[in-house]
Amino acid sequence: MVNYKKDDLDQVFSVLADSTRRAIIKELSKGENTVKKMAAAYDMSLPGFTKHLKIMENAGLVSFRKVGKYKYYYLQPKGIDYATEWLNELSSYWKSQLTSLEKYLLENKEEDNDDHDE
Repeated sequence: MVNYKKDDLDQVFSVLADSTRRAIIKELSKGENTVKKMAAAYDMSLPGFTKHLKIMENAGLVSFRKVGKYKYYYLQPKGIDYATEWLNELSSYWKSQLTSLEKYLLENKEEDNDDHDE
């Protein structure tokens, strides 16, 4: 099992729980972009939009590079990788549990059929 830092994972899921931040991630998945261009698509102030980016940056999901007076934001895959690995492990656990349940149900169904044949 991968060793996760609880705070890092909590921050990532906190970001992913917000629809605006998910939309920003989707936008940045197309390539880096400036704050001003991205913010134009949202009905909020530039400082409000920048606050979203700062939260995403603190969670390790985005970074930026500065060119002159412009900040170009881009996705940082490490943060999403933590969440993906955690979810994959959880998924593996549940698949195993469901496989065991399916096996149990099939075995009991066969026993029930045998009981009814008598």
